Amino acid sequence: MGMSDYYQNLREKIGNELVFMPGVAGIIRNEQGEILFGRKHKESTWGLIAGAIELGETPAQAMVREAMEETGLVIEPERINGVYGGEDQRFTYANGHQVEYLTIVFECSIKSGQLSPDHDEMKELQFFSEHQIPPMANHYPNVIFSSQQEERAHFVK
Repeated sequence: MGMSDYYQNLREKIGNELVFMPGVAGIIRNEQGEILFGRKHKESTWGLIAGAIELGETPAQAMVREAMEETGLVIEPERINGVYGGEDQRFTYANGHQVEYLTIVFECSIKSGQLSPDHDEMKELQFFSEHQIPPMANHYPNVIFSSQQEERAHFVK
């Protein structure tokens, strides 16, 4: 699914101006502990399975929806790995739309489903080891990829 009616309406009013957007991203691990990344059409960098929180959705519901739409997998958000915002979470899409995300990153498990990219949105899906994270468009601290819970516990100013 592309942009929701809410965000399309907002973009019609403000064009490409910077928008503050609440979002979610998932550390979705397979049975080997590898993390799922997606690469969109016409992009060379990878990203976590992620998206905007829609009106009326909880962050966990948004994560489940985004995973289904982008991967075909039914996932369960198990805990929050971190919440990130600020200039490091700014992104300009190929169409010129500028966003600054406030992103809630969930640790997720796969419950069912068959991995298949949404060909309208994702070009490629691939699992990577936590020690071989691919080049990413969005910036997150490396600690969120650790499978060791005690390594993930940290304070960000």
